[in-house]
Amino acid sequence: MTVDGAFVFIGLDPNTGFLQGSDVRLNEWGFIVTGHDLVHAGDRPAVFAHREPAALETSVPGVFAAGDVRQGSTKQVASAAGEGAAVALLVREYLKTV
Repeated sequence: MTVDGAFVFIGLDPNTGFLQGSDVRLNEWGFIVTGHDLVHAGDRPAVFAHREPAALETSVPGVFAAGDVRQGSTKQVASAAGEGAAVALLVREYLKTV
C-alpha cells in the first residue's frame, strides 16, 4: 500500500519554559491555561474577580495565547492559525478598554 501523505506529530512538550516563574499560568505539563479554564478550575486568578477572561486570554490580562502551547488546543496547524487570527481581534478589543 502506498501512502500519499502523513501527519507527523513531533511531540507533546510545549516551548513555554521561558514562562516559568511568570504570572502566566501553566498546567502540570507546561501548557498555557487560558479563558474558561482559568476561572472554572477552582483557582480563579484574582485579576479576574470582576470579569471573565476572553477565550484565549491568559492569567495575565491582555496577554493571549494561541496554538499548540495552549491547554486544550487541537495541535493542528489550521486551528493554530485560526486561533492566531482570533487573538489579533481579541487584542484589538482589549486595547479599547485600557
